[in-house]
Amino acid sequence: MLGEEMNSFIKVWLAVFTSLSYCHAMGKMVPKGPKRLIFLLPIVCLFLYLPLNLYSPHLGGLTAFFIAWLGNFKLLLFAFDKGPLNTHPIKENPSSKSQGKFTVNYVIKGLLLAIILWSYNFIEYIHPNIIKLLYALHIYFFLEIFLAIGAAMVRSFYGVELEPQFNEPFLSTSLQDFWGKRWNLMVASIMRPTVYEPTLRFSSAVIGRKWAPVPSVLSTFVVSGVMHELVFYYLRRVNPTGEVTWFFIFHGICLTLEIGLKKALSGKCRLPWIVTGPLTVGFVLGTGIWLFIPQFTRSKLDVGAFEEYAEIGALLKSSCEKVLNHIFYHL
Repeated sequence: MLGEEMNSFIKVWLAVFTSLSYCHAMGKMVPKGPKRLIFLLPIVCLFLYLPLNLYSPHLGGLTAFFIAWLGNFKLLLFAFDKGPLNTHPIKENPSSKSQGKFTVNYVIKGLLLAIILWSYNFIEYIHPNIIKLLYALHIYFFLEIFLAIGAAMVRSFYGVELEPQFNEPFLSTSLQDFWGKRWNLMVASIMRPTVYEPTLRFSSAVIGRKWAPVPSVLSTFVVSGVMHELVFYYLRRVNPTGEVTWFFIFHGICLTLEIGLKKALSGKCRLPWIVTGPLTVGFVLGTGIWLFIPQFTRSKLDVGAFEEYAEIGALLKSSCEKVLNHIFYHL
């Protein structure tokens, strides 16, 4: 099963790289605008189809995220010459000090992820809400470590350091800080030019610049919710329930109210981090456990992930035994 999935994974990404070569060629031959978009639409459709060839919660989920969501949004920007396909925030001249902090930081998070995975052995003794909290932390640590590994590979091959995609979200002091500066910055950077800024320009012309951010923020969170629903569908082929979309709509409403309150107070009555930090993180975790995480259990995505871990563990155990047997045989 795992071998077949890896073969499908390789085929999918070969198709992606071939498609991107085609897109680069179209970018040189076809002028920007609707005409270029027409030539890129077949690739957009292909990117929506390719994740359906994968069933692994990890390989399929990450592929859907990068291709069906980020890849297609990037193609829409590329069609109108709003940025090349390969843009990515880069830090110049990475220092050994920053690399040292990078290593320690991710070693600690790797250990915490390992502890969470180990705790699943006792899942029948853990309260359901604690299990949901563990799932939330699992998702965060897994995504950050996976993206950090990708950044390390880029640094090794090209000598540049990519900007981290997470900026210690547990240190957030507000929802604006969490969603705009700390959580999954890759999504924030792609949603800003594709959804927020066009909606802001349209809203400014209709209702004025003062209130234009309100529909712009809400539109961005609605689109984010819909795209998360799509990724969940790719993961388990289960029809969406809408809870994930409501999670993002609720956060969009709360973020809009927070921005309005900050403007009304004009810097007065600012609460210290010791108050705003726990409130923000608690609010995100609480609403996530209420609306976001249940989709994992309802679609039995957690069961699929555990089965995949067991299969990987059995494969590693078998490989180690073969290596040890080979060593002892030649002693």
